[in-house]
Amino acid sequence: MYFSGISDEAGKDIDTQIRAHRELGWKHIELRNVDGVNVTDLCDETFEVVSGKVASAGLAVSDFGSQLCNWSRPITKHPGIDVQELKRAVPRMHQLGCKYIRTMSYPNAGWPDERWRREVVERLTALAAIAEDNGIVLVHENCDGWGGQGPGQTLELLESVGSESLKLVWDTGNPIAHDQDAWDYYRQVRDHIVYVHIKDAVKEPDGGIRYTFPGEGDGRVQDVLSDLKSRGYQGGLSIEPHLAAVVHEGKEASSEQRAYTTYVEYGRRLMELVDRID
Repeated sequence: MYFSGISDEAGKDIDTQIRAHRELGWKHIELRNVDGVNVTDLCDETFEVVSGKVASAGLAVSDFGSQLCNWSRPITKHPGIDVQELKRAVPRMHQLGCKYIRTMSYPNAGWPDERWRREVVERLTALAAIAEDNGIVLVHENCDGWGGQGPGQTLELLESVGSESLKLVWDTGNPIAHDQDAWDYYRQVRDHIVYVHIKDAVKEPDGGIRYTFPGEGDGRVQDVLSDLKSRGYQGGLSIEPHLAAVVHEGKEASSEQRAYTTYVEYGRRLMELVDRID
């Protein structure tokens, strides 16, 4: 297993993101937003600067945290938005030597369930074909969208699309936010997991979600890590703390320094957790 992290939770600019990963001694970084712009939407000039800095720092990019089919794109959005984003991402991924790009599977917008399912399968099949043609892999996250409703839908999505270019990224904290059994869900889909997002959380009595350091919530983080190790998992463990900031929800950290120090502390605690398992 190797360590990585969704680096915009450490800081907005790429220099801060790189500094956090180097302080942790990590060799990988997961790119999502740089100065508030998704890596797939950066202008070519800015992307070249980001790419050069990442390479100069000796970091490998473990995943593109794209916007494909995500929480901000309900099923009513035109599918061409995602096709064009994936096509923009491909040469950038090749340039950075990155194999994985994150996707979800479209939140519903009032459609009947069967129509929603059919459209999701059709769109993900098309995206997986593009990925396959270009030697990359879509990793579907257990989050907002038809395929993230539970293990049954996740497995049905994989079977229906039927492509080796569609695999899974398991987010340890998302089941808590979606009122799912974290261990049961993981256990049913684990054979298809190629990448892991580490966050943890508890549900408060009022229904709110409180994010925690890894292993301190109900995401069964330690159990998942132990099981992954016993199964010979060699993929990434990528932190997404959600403690100082929840970037995709527009929740910014109270201070840039707090975001940075919390991110680094989260990474250290994850490494300690893995050491204890060893």
